[in-house]
This record gives sequence, C-alpha cells and structure tokens, in this order.
Amino acid sequence: MRNFFRRLVSDYKEYLLLVVLSIISLTILAQNEKPTAKHLKTFALGNFAVVNEITNSIVSIFKRDESSDDLRNENAHLMLELNRLRKYHIENEELRSMIAFKDTSNYPLIPAKIISKLVTKSQGNFIVNRGSNNEIRKGMPVINANGLIGLIMDVTENYSVVQNLYNSNLSIAVTLQRTNVDGILNYDGNNLIIKDIPTTYDVQIGDIIETSDFSSLFPPSIPIGIVSKKESNILGLLHNITVEPFANISAANNLFILKIIPSKQINQLEMNLIK
Repeated sequence: MRNFFRRLVSDYKEYLLLVVLSIISLTILAQNEKPTAKHLKTFALGNFAVVNEITNSIVSIFKRDESSDDLRNENAHLMLELNRLRKYHIENEELRSMIAFKDTSNYPLIPAKIISKLVTKSQGNFIVNRGSNNEIRKGMPVINANGLIGLIMDVTENYSVVQNLYNSNLSIAVTLQRTNVDGILNYDGNNLIIKDIPTTYDVQIGDIIETSDFSSLFPPSIPIGIVSKKESNILGLLHNITVEPFANISAANNLFILKIIPSKQINQLEMNLIK
C-alpha cells in the first residue's frame, strides 16, 4: 500500500501540487475583502453558475424523469383504450350490417358469436356459443352479413363446431351466378378452388359464385365469393378457378345459423362424401 501511494505521488505530483495550490488560493481569495478580490470572486461565481447550469442541463437529458414515466404510462393506457374502442366500433358496424341482413332475409336466423377459432393449414373450425338448447342441429348452414361461412358439424347443449370454408373436408356444390356453370368448391390448403371447369365455358374474373340448387347441404343462392383467378391445365382443356370469399373468414366474430333442417337421408349421403 505504501509503495502504491509513493508511485501515485511520484506520477501525479504536478497535478496534486496544482490542486493544493488552487485550494489555498481560493481559500485566501474567499477571505479577502478588497474591492479587486470581490470583483474577481463575483466574476468567478458568475462563470461557475453558467458552467453549472450547462452541466445540469446536459445531465438532465440522461437523467430519468418521473414525469416522463407518468406520461408514457398514461399514453400506454390511452393506446389500450383507443384500441378497445376501435374494436367495439368494428364489432358495432358488423352487428349493424347483420341486423340489416336479418331484416331482408327470408330464412329463420339464429345469431351466434365465435368463442374459439381452431385453425390449421387445412382444417378451419370455429366454436360458437349456440347449441342444441338453442335448437341448433348438425348440418345447419352458417353465414354472416357478407356471405357463406360454413356448416355446423358437431353440437353440444350450449356450443357447436362450425366447419368453415377454409376446411379441406368441406365440399360445396356451387354455381356461377351469371352463366349457371356448376362445380364443386374445395379448400386446397391455400385457396378456395373449383377444379376441372371446361375452358369452353364462359367464366370471367369477377363472376359471382353462389351455392347451387344441386346442394342438399345449403340453400341455393347464398353468395360465397368471386372468381379471382383462372388457370388451365397442361392440355388447355380444363380450368381451375380460384375464388375469393365475400366473408372475411379469419376476422369473423358474429355469425348467423340458418335454422334449416336438410333432408336427413340426402344430407347423410352428402356428408359421407365430403368426409
């Protein structure tokens, strides 16, 4: 330890001497009451104040400010509240459109709300808050104000499973509204596809797709979507048609269940075909 202090004094003796002399000078200057000394003290004090203010300003930039934390906290709460109100607005608009749709529909409709979304690459299912206690039965179609959503596949007392359009097990007999071209709509894991439509048939981008009269699962003329793409096979004889659904399946929250009981015998045959 003694050697350490010796090296310290030896290496920094000039600086130590300067500090000691500065302290002595300032002490003598502080006790001096002569006019010249007073002016010097005033000048030194003024400069010290300026330097101190600048230093404090710089330090305050990096110093944690509690008021800033309070403001950030308040902004976070406002952001969450705004997002909640935005969600309520979207749901309100959705419910308004559903009320308007219900007023113009000829089918008996049971309102339902999605409480769980079970979605994989090829198996899209919803759980809704209506079941057999609400007179829901397996095979009833499910829609929203924009178009077809899917089909009731399983029912308990208070809940039901909806197999939506993005489920590869669901096959739907469809028709083109403009030209009455018929086909079968399936989900291939990426898109809704109507396969093997002859290229000689009149199919245009933007044509409306709806449920067909030949389907026993769905009433006819329920809108599904529009033709968004056509691709012919290698021989150029058949088309695969991509359909963009009217209903935003992934964003759906409120639904209608059509209170329609299909023919059990025909329905069972068709349900076995789509499994």
